[in-house]
Amino acid sequence: MTPVQASVAAAGWEQLVGRTYDPFLWLGERRGMRDRRAALLAGARGRVLEIGAGTGLNLAHYPDDVTELLLTEPSAPMVVALRRRVERSGRGRVRVLAAPADTLPVPDASVDTVVSTMVLCTVPDPGAALAEIVRVLRPGGRLLFCEHVLADAPRLRSWQQRLAGPWAAFALGCRCDRPVLADIGEMLRVERLRHDRWRGMPVLVRPLVIGSAVRQQSAAGPGLERQRMGSGALSPVAAGGSLDPPVRHRKEGGAR
Repeated sequence: MTPVQASVAAAGWEQLVGRTYDPFLWLGERRGMRDRRAALLAGARGRVLEIGAGTGLNLAHYPDDVTELLLTEPSAPMVVALRRRVERSGRGRVRVLAAPADTLPVPDASVDTVVSTMVLCTVPDPGAALAEIVRVLRPGGRLLFCEHVLADAPRLRSWQQRLAGPWAAFALGCRCDRPVLADIGEMLRVERLRHDRWRGMPVLVRPLVIGSAVRQQSAAGPGLERQRMGSGALSPVAAGGSLDPPVRHRKEGGAR
């Protein structure tokens, strides 16, 4: 296959995924993800930015009193679906921005809440995306996250690592073998955390972490500061340090 043919094929696959994304997630939404979104996004405050907003499955769950909602998404087919959903919602103070997570078109320290749901698995460079999140968050601002992660169970972890390449080819770059929680802990202070399972989805992406993390007063963030110092010390999360009590959440199940 020539480079031109490969590019055309990739664009066609992206179009297909954009059209089938919601149906593919339907069972997972019915079996608990819809409720997880609602519980997580109840904590969104002020000016909110969502990375990788996809087709807008989170849109219905944002509190009415957020002052502005910025939905970023790099995939052109997803952007089309996202704008359509925003228009149908009739919701005001919403902007859709065609942008990747590692190049957010907003000023430094201008956002109160950043939302990431099943996104850090797919971005090309999670560290770069998290550095952007730190940059745009105001001191004390929060990242609300729900991400699938590398499993703790050795057998599933082995399969995730073995099948990470084929899964990424199928799922537009989504990696099932990323230690997302450790990545978050490198850049932000994780304050609330719970583990769960993404029922109704392939076993490779079932392990979940859900919670919130706070931007420190330092503009660099803990991970960036450590890089500057050249320290080999682990962050509290990576070193297995203590966390605040887990997020309380509604019982799973029920339609969104």
